[in-house]
Amino acid sequence: MTLKIILTIAWRNIWRHPARSSVLLGAIAIGLWAGIFTVATMNGMLKQRFDYLIENEVSHIQIHHPNFLQDRHPSETINNSELLTRWLDQQDEIKSFSARVLIHGILQSTVKASGVRVRGIQRDQEIKTTSFYQNIIHGDYFETDLRNPILIGEKLAHDNRIELGHRIVLTFEDVESNLVSSSFHVAGIFRSASTDFDSSNVFVSRDDLSGLLGTKHDFHEFAIRLNHLDNFEQMASRIQERFPAYEVRTWRQVSPELSTLIDLGGVMLYVVTFIIMLALAFGILNTMLMALFERTREITVLLSVGMSRPRVFSMMLIESCILTLVGSMIGMLSAFFTIRFLGPRGRNFEVFAEGIAQLGWDHKVYPFLSFTEYASILAIVIIVSLFASLYPAYRAMRL
Repeated sequence: MTLKIILTIAWRNIWRHPARSSVLLGAIAIGLWAGIFTVATMNGMLKQRFDYLIENEVSHIQIHHPNFLQDRHPSETINNSELLTRWLDQQDEIKSFSARVLIHGILQSTVKASGVRVRGIQRDQEIKTTSFYQNIIHGDYFETDLRNPILIGEKLAHDNRIELGHRIVLTFEDVESNLVSSSFHVAGIFRSASTDFDSSNVFVSRDDLSGLLGTKHDFHEFAIRLNHLDNFEQMASRIQERFPAYEVRTWRQVSPELSTLIDLGGVMLYVVTFIIMLALAFGILNTMLMALFERTREITVLLSVGMSRPRVFSMMLIESCILTLVGSMIGMLSAFFTIRFLGPRGRNFEVFAEGIAQLGWDHKVYPFLSFTEYASILAIVIIVSLFASLYPAYRAMRL
């Protein structure tokens, strides 16, 4: 008996009970569509979080004084920063870098005092290195004639009842551990993806802060952006080898939680797909066993007229594979067009915007799935369907 005949018999057997087969096809299609779209949404959230942290906070590589991240004392600066700056300017792999002054201080308004992290930045360097300037919602990004301009988060401004042009006071330690207080004028208000970040960070001019601290031309941090993400480990090793007195850390070391999220993102594709297909496998198993019990006489007749047991086994496997593949293709195509439609437009979770912002996520997500991930899902579907049909096919062969 040829393969064509086996395929014909298998196809007719599937549609002998169209209602039952249609329900199974629908379950496979809907389940797979939901799984793929969930994974695509997770991919969009992870990419969004990664891009935000790299472009706004972490960068690809950071350089500090070896003890700065433990103590964060203002005196622990990067010495001979001019030599480091010249060397970084000569590296073709580096897209841009920004030298920063970082301290902890207290912000005093007419309402209350709040603990903040003060970041002294140089406007032109920061625009090339980060996209944080795009978060300004009121005022401007240090384009002002105000004395000692400062940028504050929307949440911090709301809690302290601060508006543009208001005067606030920052108090912090200088390099000699003396308390320094200075007045600043609000030049801009920003809103990032994280309300926690907005309530605890302020930005001032690097020159203004350096003058108050007494750090002159030394800085606490160099944030580096590369032209290609794949080279961050090699570049960090080169910088560490060239400047062994500094502590050079990649984005994975600076933000371990981001590194864990990225690693888990690749695993979740297989976990979610496998769980969905495992649940559907019981439906496939149940359908094939029911079909087997209803066709006991038919299969014994086929065996009696000369059909070999391996071909009976193959026929049952083919029926299961056809059901699964047809349902899977419907589900994958539906997911593909859904992702293609929502990918550029985004999926809006505005209902949960406030709660998501507390975690540092944006409420609008742009789902996506790569061709490799589609292929991986299809492979999982085929493997699970084959395993689910082995027992019914074995029972049919043993009749």
